[in-house]
Amino acid sequence: MMLDVRMQAEKSVSWFHRHCPGLLTVLAIPYGLVIQTRGKLYEKGWLKASRLPRPVISVGNLTVGGTGKTPVVIWLANWLRANGKQVGILSRGYRRKNTADCVLVTNGHECLVRAGEVGDEPFLMAQCCPGAVIAVGNDRYKLGSWVLEQLDVDCFVLDDGFQHISLFRDCNLLLVDALDQRGLTALLPKGRLREPLSAVRRATSILITRTNQTSNSLDVIQSLQSVLGENFSPIHVEFHSVSVVNIKTRQVKAGDWLIGKRAVIFSGIGNASSFSRTVEQMGVNIIKEFEFPDHYPYSVTSLESIRAHAQRHNSDVILTTEKDGVKIGPLLQDGENVWAIRLEIRIEKGEKELLESLQRVVA
Repeated sequence: MMLDVRMQAEKSVSWFHRHCPGLLTVLAIPYGLVIQTRGKLYEKGWLKASRLPRPVISVGNLTVGGTGKTPVVIWLANWLRANGKQVGILSRGYRRKNTADCVLVTNGHECLVRAGEVGDEPFLMAQCCPGAVIAVGNDRYKLGSWVLEQLDVDCFVLDDGFQHISLFRDCNLLLVDALDQRGLTALLPKGRLREPLSAVRRATSILITRTNQTSNSLDVIQSLQSVLGENFSPIHVEFHSVSVVNIKTRQVKAGDWLIGKRAVIFSGIGNASSFSRTVEQMGVNIIKEFEFPDHYPYSVTSLESIRAHAQRHNSDVILTTEKDGVKIGPLLQDGENVWAIRLEIRIEKGEKELLESLQRVVA
């Protein structure tokens, strides 16, 4: 039933794009005017961005859907920690159940909440960023001030913060998916742009992600060059699957353990095709893929459909993402063979320039 509902929703969206593209274009016009007007008010100084008394590094994107923000935030927080900084991560906590203005996920020593209370990404960050302070709230200036009242933090990482221009940031990292040139072509609701493409000028560094999953990033780079000119230097970022984690037992195995295995895979993320591509690159034979909407609220019934398919087709393993893993852990039975792919990022091009700019900000 769940899959039928999702398929029906996708058919409705597809129908609008096929039969009413003009309507979507018209609806995008007032949306674009509101977003542009807001940006101009801050640019001209008529609206003032609030400033925290610590450096703020923002990680965000221009499009709806996944560009790899969470792996980059995790990498950035751990790099700052390795360089002696006490890091605070500020996140909205999308679709969290705890709706308090400010919620502390971890104080740097222990996790203080359950996954559903604060959203998928903050809980995953708490697992992957030991020592970092993590908090969620809609107003990130208020949230950062609240954190500083009770904890010592040297700098903040702003998760999904590119559009949160009411908070001043010292460094603005913009992520653009190398596989998603089409996503840069039109504003919501016709396309996937949250803001006009001209907003890329606010970025201090542009990171082209998933460059290892395509042999040609030229279309995306040319779209950016149409705004920034030909001399801008994007940073190329790769995501590599280095290991797998058993969601129930937390056992970790090297990624090559999966080579040749038959797997059923599932995900509820912004870019499901990227996940399946990653699994294929690990040498896995994908029997069946279940794609759910981003931030999908899994239930026992959801997992029963996946288990049944895996049993029926003699699957060796069931695979998902770490982001999905934090939600389904409580729903799994003891000894269940469900694993999450763990990613790490590698900077293929522009690492020296990026690290130097970050060091200047937090020096």
